[in-house]
Amino acid sequence: MLDLGLTDRVAIVTGGSDGLGLATARRLAAEGAKVMICARREERLREAAAEIGGGSAWFRGDVTQPEDIAALVDATREAFGGIDIVINNAGTSAAAGLEAVDDAAWYADIDLKLMAAVRLCRAAIPVMRARGGGAIVNATTVGGKAPAARALPTSVTRAAGLNLTKSLAGEYAADRIRVNAICIGLLKSAQWERRAKDRPLEELYREAAGRVPLGRVGEAEEYADLAAFLVSDRAAFITGTAVNLDGGMSAVL
Repeated sequence: MLDLGLTDRVAIVTGGSDGLGLATARRLAAEGAKVMICARREERLREAAAEIGGGSAWFRGDVTQPEDIAALVDATREAFGGIDIVINNAGTSAAAGLEAVDDAAWYADIDLKLMAAVRLCRAAIPVMRARGGGAIVNATTVGGKAPAARALPTSVTRAAGLNLTKSLAGEYAADRIRVNAICIGLLKSAQWERRAKDRPLEELYREAAGRVPLGRVGEAEEYADLAAFLVSDRAAFITGTAVNLDGGMSAVL
């Protein structure tokens, strides 16, 4: 068995009550980490924390609000004594053409997908440094590397997330804080469930699978496995990289 060395590490997972975030929180907890999940819906957070089990806690907050980020970091330190891992996972799909995206939509997307990560990193990194190091994973998309037409504003904010990842990796390497990104392709998530509405979810997945060379949509647990590896001792020499998790769909390296 591959020991990831995550026992008693303290992790924050934003967007941790559903989908990819919940799968990641479960995976980290299974490796012995203490996990703080953050999302906006209290009832769902309680349910998710019960699913994750012992060694987990929850914080109701909106990551677009600076005061909630500060309170999340304080709550995690109070509950577990520090922070070793941050998974900046919160986000949602937003894709349209230039003329259909007004300023309000741009600012909302920047706050959710870029500034939330900036603020949480800024608040958590001093805590990590005091503990001798840490690891951060930023969720982005393959569109951040090679944007499709009419994929605004997400493709722009995700590209900024890649730049943030590389910038922080260089700045904090001497502090033994590693920063990497996962570039998501087509993965099963809560966003697909919301998108399905009255259509069978598996029908949507079958249609989407035609765009993927491996012939299927990825599982949330596969994202969780990669995130757990990237924050683990087994990835101690990996920082500043952006890993495509897309079944070979993207044409970019």
